[in-house]
Amino acid sequence: MNAPVVSLKPLDALAVPTGLDGSSGTNRARSGVAQIAANNDLDALRAWLARFVDTRTTFENYRKEAERLLLWSVVQLGKPLSSLTHEDLLVYQHFLGDPQPRATWVAGSGRKHPRNDPRWRPFYGPLAATSQRQAMVILNVMFAWLVEAGYLAGNPLSLSRQRARRAKPRVTRYLPPDLWGEVKAYIDGLPQHTDRERAHYGRARWLFTLLYLGGLRITEVSENHMGRFFARRDAHGEERWWLEVLGKGEKERLVPATREMMVELSRYRVACGMAALPSEREDTPLVLPIGQSRKPLTRAALHQIVKDVFRGAADRLRQRGEAFETHAAQLERASAHWMRHSAGSHMANQQVDLRLVRDNLGHASLTTTSLYLHVDDDRRHQDTDEKHRINW
Repeated sequence: MNAPVVSLKPLDALAVPTGLDGSSGTNRARSGVAQIAANNDLDALRAWLARFVDTRTTFENYRKEAERLLLWSVVQLGKPLSSLTHEDLLVYQHFLGDPQPRATWVAGSGRKHPRNDPRWRPFYGPLAATSQRQAMVILNVMFAWLVEAGYLAGNPLSLSRQRARRAKPRVTRYLPPDLWGEVKAYIDGLPQHTDRERAHYGRARWLFTLLYLGGLRITEVSENHMGRFFARRDAHGEERWWLEVLGKGEKERLVPATREMMVELSRYRVACGMAALPSEREDTPLVLPIGQSRKPLTRAALHQIVKDVFRGAADRLRQRGEAFETHAAQLERASAHWMRHSAGSHMANQQVDLRLVRDNLGHASLTTTSLYLHVDDDRRHQDTDEKHRINW
C-alpha cells in the first residue's frame, strides 16, 4: 500500500495524514507518564518549539531543522518522525549535503521566499559540513527533550559517535583584510547615476559600516532604531557617541559609535532626507527601504543586500582571471555574520584589547573567568575609535 501524499508546506501550515502523523510511531513511549499532551509528531514538535518563542533567532533556527526533518521523513521516506531509526538519521545527514530531488527541496535560484509563498522550499542549497553537524546537534537536543517529555521511547541520535572534546578552532568564516578591501571597492564602485542607484549605494555603504564598525548581528540591525544613538561627555569633557543595542538573548550593550560611524550615519541620513543626527527616542530603522517607506527591513531583506554585495564583489574578482577563483568562491560563501567575525578578527589584529572586543561584540566572556574583568567605557571608545577603522 502506498504512503499518503503529503504536500510540502512549512510546519505552521503542514497537514500530516493518519498513518504518517506518528500517533502509532514505532518509537513512541508505551509506558510512563507523558509530560506533554501531544498525540502526534506535529504537536510534539510544536510543544518543543514553544519553549523558544521568546528568542526569535533560536526559535527560527530550531524550527527550520525540525521542519526539514519532519518533511523529509513523511515526504521522502513515507515514515512518521517517531518511527525514525538511527540508520535513517545517518541517511538524512547525507541528504542535507545534497537535497534531492532538487526541484522538490531547493528554492529556485537559491533565494529565500516567504513561508506563505508557493515557491517556498525547506532548503536554499546543499548544506556545508559544518551546517550539517549543527543541524544534527539541534535534532539531538530535540530528540532528547521528546524522550524526557515521555513522548518518545528513545533518542535515535544518542548512538552517534561522541567526538572527543577539543579546543575550539579559530574562526575561519571571516574576510581577511585583502578580501574586505575588495568588498569595499565593489561598494564604492556601485553606479550612482540615478536617484535610485544613489540610494542603493548609500544603503549598502551604511549597512556594511554598521556590520563592520559596530560588529552588529543582522538581527540587531533589523530590530534596533536610530533613536538608540546618544552622546555623552567623558571625564575630559569630550563628546562621545554610543549606540545602545538590544541584542541576542534580550541583552543590551553599548557599542562605540566612532567618529567614522557618525560621519557615515549623518551622510546616510542626509541622503535619505533627514536631519544629520537622530533625535532622542527616534524610531527610524537603522537601515531603510528604498523609497519613502520608514518600515524596518526584515532580516531576510538585509541578508539579501549583503549576499548581493558579496556576489557582485566575487564576479568582479573573477573578471581578473582564474587566479582569483578561490577568493571569489570564498566571497560567495560569505554571509552577514562573516562581517561580525571580520570585525572581531580585525580589531584583535590591530591590538585592540580583547576585553574591549568582547564588550563591543556583546560576548558574555573571554573565558569563564572574565566576569572579573572590567574596562573603562571611555577607554573602550577611544581604543575602538583609534584602531578599528573602515576607511571608505
